[in-house]
Amino acid sequence: MAEGTRARSIREKLVTAFKPSRLDLVDESARHAGHAGAPAGGESHFRLTIIAPAFDGKSRVERHRMVNQVLAAELAAGLHALTIKALGEQDAD
Repeated sequence: MAEGTRARSIREKLVTAFKPSRLDLVDESARHAGHAGAPAGGESHFRLTIIAPAFDGKSRVERHRMVNQVLAAELAAGLHALTIKALGEQDAD
C-alpha cells in the first residue's frame, strides 16, 4: 500500500529530527472509520515505533514530548491520534 502525504511528512520530520535506526509508521485510520475525529480520507490515526540515540536516557514522557514537538504542525492540521513507542538505542537490545 502506498504511503500517503501525511505519512511521508511524518516520516521525513522524524528522520530529520532523530536519525532513527528503526522507524515503523502504520496508518491505522481504517480501523477508526466512523469514529469522531476520523475523516473520510484517512491518515488521521497512526501507530509509531521509533528507535533512536536521541531517546537514550530519556523517560517515556520525555520521549513522547520530543516526538509530539516535532509533529506539532501535523497534530494541529488534523492528525487525530498517534500511538507512540519510542526507545533509545540502549533500550532496544
